[in-house]
Amino acid sequence: MALVVQKFGGSSVADPDRIKAVAEHIVATRRRGDEVVVVVSAMGKTTDDLVRLAHDISPAPAAREMDMLLTSGERISMALLCMAIIEQGEPAQSFTGSQAGIVTDTTHTKAKILDIRADRLRESLAAGNVTVVAGFQGVSTDSDVTTLGRGGSDTTAVALAAALEADACEIYTDVTGVFTADPRVVPEARRLGRVSFDEMLEMAATGGRVLALRSVEFARNHGVRVHVRSSFTWDPGTWVVSDEELEVEGMEQAIISGVTHDTSEAKVTIEQVPDRPGVAARLFRALADEAINVDMIVQNVSSQGHTDISFTVPHADLVHTLKVMEEHADDIEAAGVTHDADVGRVSIVGAGMKSHPGVAATMFETLASEGINIEMISTSTIRVSCVVAEADVNRAVVALHRAFELESA
Repeated sequence: MALVVQKFGGSSVADPDRIKAVAEHIVATRRRGDEVVVVVSAMGKTTDDLVRLAHDISPAPAAREMDMLLTSGERISMALLCMAIIEQGEPAQSFTGSQAGIVTDTTHTKAKILDIRADRLRESLAAGNVTVVAGFQGVSTDSDVTTLGRGGSDTTAVALAAALEADACEIYTDVTGVFTADPRVVPEARRLGRVSFDEMLEMAATGGRVLALRSVEFARNHGVRVHVRSSFTWDPGTWVVSDEELEVEGMEQAIISGVTHDTSEAKVTIEQVPDRPGVAARLFRALADEAINVDMIVQNVSSQGHTDISFTVPHADLVHTLKVMEEHADDIEAAGVTHDADVGRVSIVGAGMKSHPGVAATMFETLASEGINIEMISTSTIRVSCVVAEADVNRAVVALHRAFELESA
């Protein structure tokens, strides 16, 4: 008997018919002899509707109360899904994040999991139940309800799979797996059968929306095999596994596995920063203290004792970021703070580029041939990212996908 964690996103449980279809699949899995833990998101656009409702009440809703509000969506879907499973003849029990023993830090709206005390879940499984857990939520060390931020249900599922030592974590969504590019931008994009944790981490961090970044980090750190599948076709999807497993299967890693893009960030520039030790540390410590996540960072070459520092942050944090930076700009004697919200990032990702020279050159030549100007560049051993104008992003993705022949790889 295997233990499987199955996570279903909002589109998978968007209405009663979809909930019944998901219940049928869960019941079929259970009747094959597997133990099943299910993590479920809020129905359809429920979370978005709740966010809008909160902002109709207050332009800046209290973070603690936002968590109390938003977690109600998952509680609705978990109860309805349990009812549907029971209706089909299998016992089921639902648990909120706190009931499931998901303990987090005290940061509201984007808490991090500290521990999982899964005794109640193990007892439910031992009693023969399908165990359904509300995703996206936990309870803080101060006993407050918390949410895990964007993609939090993915993180819940992988964390539970690690804590319960599950054989696999299946993430069901509205796509059939991980593709070489967003099929809405590149219709010729291919589904990948296997991808490594490191590649998936880079894809998630640079705009691949199939899996949340924190869930992939958790999977890699705890060795949880993840299967990304569609809840609309139930066909096999993409396995996210370790490099060792890929090597055992004898699979050669592609030079480039995919092209990703992201238009959810803005660029902020601190102009004419004095070029002396400690200035950058002071700026980025101020952002860290406000829980603002900085992504790409570029510092220009010093000229006459001054330099410009540019970095990217999520659009949602832009106003807060500008406020923090403007408060510190005078203190460090910088000339000022500017921003550009109309930018996007395009990235190429592939474990094979570690041993193949010329990949970055091909990327830059391809963008140049399309007349696309590069504003920032960031690299890792298996990724190259460029910030370009938002209007050029889709054209860049199509051109790079073609240049690296990903449609026929």
